[in-house]
Amino acid sequence: MSGPVVVGNPVVSKVYLVGQAPGRREPELGRPFAWTAGRQLFKWFAPLGLDERQFRERVHIAAVCRCFPGKAGDGGGDRVPSRREIANCRPWLEAELALLEPELLIPVGRLAIEQFLPPRPLAEQIGTRHRITWQGRSIDVIPLPHPSGASTWPRTEPGKSLTSHALALIATHPAFERLLTSPPGGESARASLSPEP
Repeated sequence: MSGPVVVGNPVVSKVYLVGQAPGRREPELGRPFAWTAGRQLFKWFAPLGLDERQFRERVHIAAVCRCFPGKAGDGGGDRVPSRREIANCRPWLEAELALLEPELLIPVGRLAIEQFLPPRPLAEQIGTRHRITWQGRSIDVIPLPHPSGASTWPRTEPGKSLTSHALALIATHPAFERLLTSPPGGESARASLSPEP
């Protein structure tokens, strides 16, 4: 993998979105989901009430791996991080989840989904709310497919309908609904984490 590390803004939020790893353009732009996949991802969320700027201010955006993994050997997209690379980045993911205690986790793409749910076909995972126990806490997980232009899954059936259903589940989740009325930057969440006087 090649640096630099790419991370989102340190947003205190009860909604945690996690992707696979930065793409080739993200290191130079300095933020996750900054290129083609990001444009599609934010198009999905705009009808739910958050444009890209608002989404970045209110949702904690992370990745399973924090550096660009390089291009795949066949030249057909980015290389999938190895188990060792995933394990090396795992402490960051676990520390963020422990600190933020999210109520809604949105894994984007197969590799991110499989960090939280057993491996199964996307058609059995997308469009469904899953309840998991993570670090002793219950969290709702609503997976999304990868928004990459290289993937046709979210643009063809059943992927198109299942992706729409997943976004509808996210839109009506209480943690996401609170984002629409809370101030940017996670102020309400930050206040709840502050020590009492």
